[in-house]
Amino acid sequence: MFDTPLQRRSFLLGALATAATPVLAACGGASSAATEPTGPPRRGGRLRVGVTGGGASDTLDPHIPATNPDIARVRNLYEPLVYRDHDYKLEMLLAESLTSSEDAMTWTATLRKGVRFCDGRPVTPADVRATFRRIMDPDDPKSGAASLTMLDEVVPTGDRTVEFRLSEPCSVFDDYLAQYSLGIVPEDFSLDRPVGTGPFRVQSFSPGLQSVFVRNEHYWRPGRPYLDELVLINFGEDDARINALLSSQVDAIDQVPMALVEVLRSDDRLRILSSETGTWLPFTMRVDRPPFDDVRVRQALRLVVDREQMVNQVLSGQGRVGNDLYAPFDPAYASHLPQRRQDLAKARSLLREAGHPQLEVELVTAPIQAGAVEAAQVFQQQAKAAGITVHLRRLDTTTFFGENYLKWDFAQSFWYTRNYLPQVASGALPDAPYNETHWDDAEFQDLVDRARRTLDEAERTELLHEAQRIEYERGGNIIWGFVNQVDAHQVYVAGLVPDRTGLPLSGYSFGDVWLG
Repeated sequence: MFDTPLQRRSFLLGALATAATPVLAACGGASSAATEPTGPPRRGGRLRVGVTGGGASDTLDPHIPATNPDIARVRNLYEPLVYRDHDYKLEMLLAESLTSSEDAMTWTATLRKGVRFCDGRPVTPADVRATFRRIMDPDDPKSGAASLTMLDEVVPTGDRTVEFRLSEPCSVFDDYLAQYSLGIVPEDFSLDRPVGTGPFRVQSFSPGLQSVFVRNEHYWRPGRPYLDELVLINFGEDDARINALLSSQVDAIDQVPMALVEVLRSDDRLRILSSETGTWLPFTMRVDRPPFDDVRVRQALRLVVDREQMVNQVLSGQGRVGNDLYAPFDPAYASHLPQRRQDLAKARSLLREAGHPQLEVELVTAPIQAGAVEAAQVFQQQAKAAGITVHLRRLDTTTFFGENYLKWDFAQSFWYTRNYLPQVASGALPDAPYNETHWDDAEFQDLVDRARRTLDEAERTELLHEAQRIEYERGGNIIWGFVNQVDAHQVYVAGLVPDRTGLPLSGYSFGDVWLG
């Protein structure tokens, strides 16, 4: 019936839009009653949020969030010392200040006065020390441990002060601390009794299904959260999540399929929230496995991509062209490198040189993020023009992130906004927890190590530019674009604002949300 995956995709989108029409019409009475909230925030109410993905491995662990539901839980139950705000600027959270010694070997955090855990106990420097001991446990390191290899010890030095003593200088240590996976927990923390400082506390948790949270009465921000209750509901498929919103079973959803933005925008009961971000959806090539262990093959596949077409067709224009580099909001982003463009003749030439004139590969895809599967389908067609046969292997999200995650030869991933060095620590070093391309380049590692220790900003930028040049020339990621985060909510939901971190729905900051 369909000559290409793109034709099938167009048919499905049309079918979904048509199917949505009766729902929209049937709810016409509700639309006349729905109004934008006005005036100051109101307290009370229950917010139901449809979140993409999750499964049996869902967790309440603050230090190992992997899926969107995990991250949404972590963002509302726990808080780090510092974090990135909606404009992607560093802001103090549990710390009221974070200062560095002149040699960047010691960083001192001063805790806010009066901050309490959700069980009423005050947060102490001893809790901060215990938190980082848990994260850095050599027998069970958590996801943030890879970026903190320079951390030697955490030492309480007063009633509200704690020192981070490093084994080597780190001029951007504050950036390393500004991760949602570094939430502060009490010394006696247990997953059987998850206690944090976030705006909500746990009422019930059903892995793979839903989580229910209630207001943390001890929250340190005056007047917040506004909501009485927060419900996070897992959805594995786009159509189920969209239909739940259209039928008012949920009040907000993340990850609106780009092609359906206008369909939802036409319903006056709903609002679209679009945020320009540094989120990227790479194709990941294992550089230690054939045929991707040949840099010419990796270069050829990068030259196959028509990036403008990707942004327009996959994202419906809701994004920006990428250049096989990440961290676009980092001041040291290598914007001077030439924009890579589609060059099919050069791609064919490189493949002939590499001994693969008729390359055939399998691409593993899953609906891990809005646009991922569509990007795989468009790439399949673009590669065909260069004589490359791409077989798509579509999995569900749970299977994709299961035991074979990090073993796929050619697959996809998604990353939210990070600056360059924290991103490298998470995904581009041999001991990084999510080194999806198995990237292991000695020259690159030396540059990164030197940059992390360099205090002079201009000198550090030069080192980072050189590190990015290496990834640009021989890395294992195809970074074709940066994705706008597009979410949707009922008109009566207030307090959601654009957020550059890439996390959906205002960075999952539901402590700021209220209902009209």
